Amino acid sequence: MSEPLQFGYVSRAHGLDGQVVVKTFDPGSEVLFEIERLKLKLKDGTEREFAIEEVAEAPGGDLRVNLEGIGSRVAAEKLVGSTAYAYREDLAEPEGGEFFQGDLVGLKAVDEQGVSLGAVEEIWNTGPVPNLVVRGGPAGELLVPFADDFVVKVDLAARTIVLKVPEIT
Repeated sequence: MSEPLQFGYVSRAHGLDGQVVVKTFDPGSEVLFEIERLKLKLKDGTEREFAIEEVAEAPGGDLRVNLEGIGSRVAAEKLVGSTAYAYREDLAEPEGGEFFQGDLVGLKAVDEQGVSLGAVEEIWNTGPVPNLVVRGGPAGELLVPFADDFVVKVDLAARTIVLKVPEIT
């Protein structure tokens, strides 16, 4: 079995019947409608697999999910803050030039001259394109739009991403 793909997190419990709200990296993601199971890494580091019983839109565009075996608000609240993963074999492969956003997390970021900028630690979706959050480099934290103007090359095999860093004026 291949490494699971991180796609979001459990942001809160919803209602009294054990539903959870899942925020995905990409607000337009359909991943929860495409898979029948997911893996959660809880805040204490334990991992659990759940069958997905139902997915529906929640207010604000997030997704409300019923997980098998979670039947109360108390049980759902124990999952808040968990990282959500999909199994790669349950997903269609991205088309040429496209990437799973979760594959970008952990890539070593360098500029066009090969100077280290740090590593992609998170992806924020706050506008029309996702923003890579790069930390651990000499410039501190960088937010770099995941767009052609700023991303020169993504090499998943080498675990690197070449970026043009936006100039701050």
